[in-house]
Amino acid sequence: MEKLKEALKQLQIPCEAEIIKKYSGYMEGILSWNEKMNLTAITERDAFVVKHLIDSVLCFGFPEYQNSENVIDIGTGAGFPGVPLAIVSPDKTFVLADSLRKRLRVIDELTETLHIYNVQTVHGRAEELARQKAYRQRFDLCVSRAVANLAVLSEYCLPFLRKGGNLLAYKGPDAEEELKTAAKAIEMLGGKFVRIETTPLAGYEHNIVVIEKVKDTPAKYPRKAGTPVKEPIL
Repeated sequence: MEKLKEALKQLQIPCEAEIIKKYSGYMEGILSWNEKMNLTAITERDAFVVKHLIDSVLCFGFPEYQNSENVIDIGTGAGFPGVPLAIVSPDKTFVLADSLRKRLRVIDELTETLHIYNVQTVHGRAEELARQKAYRQRFDLCVSRAVANLAVLSEYCLPFLRKGGNLLAYKGPDAEEELKTAAKAIEMLGGKFVRIETTPLAGYEHNIVVIEKVKDTPAKYPRKAGTPVKEPIL
């Protein structure tokens, strides 16, 4: 876990022994469960540390992240980026949403075992959850990694944010091209592009697109499940 410790130091993230222990425990837990169900294609530990653990916390120093109290992770999969962020941010609360219940059961079991108490999971599609009063326009921050192109992702995520909240969309090297395609969707859904933040560590491909929620999302969005993918706002 030396590479993890070094990256956390560079990112000015706490890296006490207890934090490293939780990261290690979560990685081993996911890899163990991965033998029974498909949670990740990354099974080599060094690659897991880089592509799941370190990659997830690249936004830690962003003011949008630091100033948030409640965070929702849309399409969390095996708990990324939500769980790695929760481990180093015990002062924040995290809701991890996914459409596959069995993944969430794994997250629930591992977070309980590792005493990660600021994480709760919710089962459902983003299009349906965002219409529920408990979740609509309730969050300071939404994070999402490798879920959909930015036009579709904006329809999934922006309805969860209160005005003044922010979406941090983890994207690859084509972030600028995605942004051009998504410009109409972002505006229609109440968002405003702020910046593309390149990763502060060498060797990481992710760019993070920062979008601020400046207006309420119109009531008709998100559209019914499956529509954003089939008919993206372009």
